[in-house]
Amino acid sequence: MTSSGTNPGAGPDTAETGGGAHPAWELLVPAVLAPARQRGRALQSALRQAVREGRLLPGTRLPASRELAADLGVSRGLVTECYEQLTAEGYLRSGRGAGTWVSDAVRPSALGPARDQAPRAPDVRVDFRPGTPDLSLFPRAAWAATQRAVLARLPHRSLGYPDPRGLPELREALAALLTRRRGAVADPERLVVCSGVAQATTLFGFVLRGRGAEAVGVEDPGSPEHTALFASTGLRVTPLPLDGEGLALEPLARSGVRALVTTPAHQFPTGIAYSAERRGRLLDWARASSGVIMEDDYDGDFRYDRAPVGALQGLDPEHVLYTGSVSKSLAPGLRLGWLIAPAAMTEEIVARKRTMDLGNPAVDQAVLADFVRRGEYDRQLRRCQRAYRERRDALTAALDAYFPGTEVTGIAAGLHIIARLPDRFGPQPAFLRRADAAGIALRPLSDCGTPRGTGDGTVRLVLGYAHLSPADITRGVRLLAAAVRRSSRQG
Repeated sequence: MTSSGTNPGAGPDTAETGGGAHPAWELLVPAVLAPARQRGRALQSALRQAVREGRLLPGTRLPASRELAADLGVSRGLVTECYEQLTAEGYLRSGRGAGTWVSDAVRPSALGPARDQAPRAPDVRVDFRPGTPDLSLFPRAAWAATQRAVLARLPHRSLGYPDPRGLPELREALAALLTRRRGAVADPERLVVCSGVAQATTLFGFVLRGRGAEAVGVEDPGSPEHTALFASTGLRVTPLPLDGEGLALEPLARSGVRALVTTPAHQFPTGIAYSAERRGRLLDWARASSGVIMEDDYDGDFRYDRAPVGALQGLDPEHVLYTGSVSKSLAPGLRLGWLIAPAAMTEEIVARKRTMDLGNPAVDQAVLADFVRRGEYDRQLRRCQRAYRERRDALTAALDAYFPGTEVTGIAAGLHIIARLPDRFGPQPAFLRRADAAGIALRPLSDCGTPRGTGDGTVRLVLGYAHLSPADITRGVRLLAAAVRRSSRQG
């Protein structure tokens, strides 16, 4: 680049740097490689970003438009337009005969350049952490065909602000689906479409807080996300222990809470299904205390040894708020879920949903409604169930082969298992270090709370398998076993 007679070693914090000597001008070079019609906006975006990130500090003098245009090989008019636009936005300042400068009104982000703050992916060879489905199973062709058909017939009025509860056709389709598959009492007027179970949880929390609640009970062990979600609504969580049948009743009675969150069909993470007696006694508690239970049916469709247990909500829809999503069956990126509220909470939840986001995207809702009505969603569930059962079998077989004596607990369901390795593979901290060194990503059960037996050194893992092929599952367990053997020999 050309120089304007300034010190070629001047750094970015030099007030007067002049033309091409400033290294930050190099940031603009990729912008001029954009297609001709996009070049002006690309140049503005690059210069704006350089100012935001602090690569061009307040008081930095920019080269004259003629000089910068010559350096970049673009027209002077393009640079002039760029300067004028950023001056109008407040990023630059200029005066007749005084040149163009970075405005003193701009302050760099405290985080610094975005590219320097991006999380760096660890060197993971096989990732057994739970929570992610196989995204390659997303039915792209069927979804695209449904989307085209929906867009062709969707009336213009449907593209306006939607009912915050969701499109009527989607609420009706989901109500029919949940009644048929999960045994829920699903009135479309009490069903609210939301951005996954996370938003359902915060809606529940806001309503509880508005009613004067200060705490909500959560399963221990349970989902680590609950604490932050409820904290965002002003509630604290009260961890409640489990026994072999579900949430323990005596600690619940002593806690004083009048609202709690459960995963009764397939408890996360222990994998148990609540017994019929425990389900009934929890409902007795809710009725006697005027309490409410949020039922998170996060993977209730995936049971491999028998038909899934029906929703707890079906037994008492006035004391149970039911929620689920398509995150495990289709993809979490769709951000589509639902809740069925007790009658006494429905209007408060709808009002809060309205103020949060004015409702979910109408086109995506219409596509899902058609997908459910035409049976494509049932077909997708069958496809996923076959794949996930095969992968669960592959994981248990690999553990049996490479870590003989491992105890797999919980029902044959969902997208993860709990594995308790024989004591000879402990203690757990050393085991996890060996796994990390071998590039095997694991989540210990202790990350999910304080389950019974933790702290004794035994290796207890929550192993996700849905996102891995059977071959990758076997390879990951084999690599883990090799790393443990190698470390033991070296020790």
